[in-house]
Amino acid sequence: MTANLTTILSSKTKQVEIYRSRPTVMIGERINPTGRKKVLAALQAGDFDIVRQDAISQVAAGAVVLDVNAGVPGADEPALLKKLMQMVMEVTDVPLCIDTADPEALAAALSVYEGKPLVNSVNGEERALSAVLPLVKEYGAAVIALCMDDDGIPETPEKRLAVAGKIIERAGKLGIPPEDVVVDPLALTMGAESNAGRIALETTALVVKEFGVNVTMGASNISFGLPDRKYINSTFIAMAIHAGLTCPITNPMVSEVMLAVLAADLAMGRDEYAMNWIKAYRARNKK
Repeated sequence: MTANLTTILSSKTKQVEIYRSRPTVMIGERINPTGRKKVLAALQAGDFDIVRQDAISQVAAGAVVLDVNAGVPGADEPALLKKLMQMVMEVTDVPLCIDTADPEALAAALSVYEGKPLVNSVNGEERALSAVLPLVKEYGAAVIALCMDDDGIPETPEKRLAVAGKIIERAGKLGIPPEDVVVDPLALTMGAESNAGRIALETTALVVKEFGVNVTMGASNISFGLPDRKYINSTFIAMAIHAGLTCPITNPMVSEVMLAVLAADLAMGRDEYAMNWIKAYRARNKK
């Protein structure tokens, strides 16, 4: 078993440590217009109040890192992403995850960020490796490594592991240490592929065993298109934490998911004397 590594993220005033023996780090997913018509419409209209409120609400619900995505069709993404990040940094002090597929937007966002962010993301495609990794190195960020490459998304855990290894190796050649590469084994919807959950869980376990790096995933993707998603998501996320997931990207506003994370941490011995569980219980019962 490879030693577990610690990934450190920071804002101007706060530091977050991601480590497998510590409580799960929740990355809030809601500042993203993709699939959220209300957010998309607001951003298209130049209304940023929903972004501010989403940032505040997610942190209050338990997110300790916030994902920020500015993928509005037809918008000037570099300018919009910088604006969104600055607004979020005005109302919260948690580290940010910069979510963009546009290298120009990524460079713009990194240039205004104070601290050490998480970049979402790079994959094993040569074009992505060449465009993203130098920026990650230049700005001293950490980066999410998606287990897909020029051949698409591998169908087996072993092939996804190989892509993760390729990205870690390429990052290392640029001086990016393995602890700053957070692997995403890819959670695809089980509504389209019955084995999607199993493959993601098995890939997670292989990545942890081989590299000891931290693991993330868009955990809500696993239930896309299915009814009663909150129950699927909460069950899956608990199983993924047992497999080695340390920093899921998901919706902290869904109480079933947050409770599953807290219960999984407790069961894994990461909540000393159940203090986090009890604290959350008391907070719920004050309402």
